[in-house]
Amino acid sequence: MANLIDLRSDTVTLPSPEMRAVMAQAAVGDDVYGEDPSINELEARAADLMGKEAAVYVPSGTMGNLCAHLAHTTPGQEVICSVHSHTFVSEAAGAARVGMLSMHTLAQERAELDPALVEAAIRQPDIHHPKTGLIWVEQPTRGYVMELDNLAAIADVARRHHLPVHMDGARVFNASVYLGLPVATIAAHVDSVMFCISKGLAAPVGSLLVGPTAFIQRARVARKLLGGSMRQAGIVAAAGLYALDHASAQLAEDHANARRLAEGMRRLPALVVDRDEIQTNIFFADMVSERITPAQFVAALQERGILVSAPRGASRRLRFATHYGIDREHIQTVLDGMAEILQSAGERAGQGARVAVTA
Repeated sequence: MANLIDLRSDTVTLPSPEMRAVMAQAAVGDDVYGEDPSINELEARAADLMGKEAAVYVPSGTMGNLCAHLAHTTPGQEVICSVHSHTFVSEAAGAARVGMLSMHTLAQERAELDPALVEAAIRQPDIHHPKTGLIWVEQPTRGYVMELDNLAAIADVARRHHLPVHMDGARVFNASVYLGLPVATIAAHVDSVMFCISKGLAAPVGSLLVGPTAFIQRARVARKLLGGSMRQAGIVAAAGLYALDHASAQLAEDHANARRLAEGMRRLPALVVDRDEIQTNIFFADMVSERITPAQFVAALQERGILVSAPRGASRRLRFATHYGIDREHIQTVLDGMAEILQSAGERAGQGARVAVTA
């Protein structure tokens, strides 16, 4: 549908006209033979940006993470991760089904993962227990950014126990913008990183897995096993190269728009934003109205051309994600629509009928 304001995810971005032009002109070849110049350039650029030796281009972040599981571990081992980790919650149990790995999940507040909990979860030699094979972190997670000292402390635990650390950095460039640090500074604390070019970077498809050369060689085997080896995919890799050159200013604007949206929603009594500080482009809000259900609210927004993620099951929590294609005027339209829907349901509109976007 044309003219939709889609806040469901930053995966819904469309390539800009400039990005499409770069894609149309991309030099291509057979990637399985290592002959696609655009993919080769993207992989080299990704490794350099992250301060790692090598990289491999994969169709999705889920595949990149699964390749990391397979390249770091052996079947029967255990991976320590947050209970909120995307690899545990939202990747179809690939680590268990394909990698034959068990997941040892830890409690997590915001983005912070207690290094003491991580260390306590590392298995001691015992014939009854799986052997710990990998420590897994996510940066950012659920819109929260892990502070660098927390990440460094987890890395110290891993080094003491001679364990690798993988970072699901699907949106690590958002974390970089928030922290004001190069992505390589963040990635320096881990052995491998997966990052997506198809989310906030606004390329149409693909992710990069980066790390040591030997690890990436194993990851390429895993990519082949999973059916992820591609042929003349330089057309989409070229979009990734363009995104890496042009995305940082857009990410900062995405964060600002998320803050504007959250600030406006705080003035609507039927919605409770889940955090005081909006750090990146993602946040959640709970519907607390007794006059309109979350499903009715989502449906009414959709009638106005506004899409948000519907809650699952009995949850009353909605997710909001800003991205390329969403501007300040869109945020005002969304806030006006929310106020109108809630007023129609008998809720107070807050401070005035129109919830103005702040600077």
